[in-house]
Amino acid sequence: MNVQEEKLVRLSELPAGVNAVIKSHDESEFRLTLMEMGCVPGEPVSVQMIAPLGDPMAINIAGYYLSIRKNEADKIWVECI
Repeated sequence: MNVQEEKLVRLSELPAGVNAVIKSHDESEFRLTLMEMGCVPGEPVSVQMIAPLGDPMAINIAGYYLSIRKNEADKIWVECI
């Protein structure tokens, strides 16, 4: 195993306050919508708040806050920085 191998996790798994970079999306109907909202590979993202019951979550991406449902965030793969 390569020591520098990327550790990818789903955006929905990150706790509040964690910074990451978007690496890819799962293939889905919602993929284009995510990209139109600024969730493009290479874009830095940080989890700002998570609702008390875990859904939705607020992320900071492309200079603005975006509220996203957990099942939508589950389709985004990120690398923590």
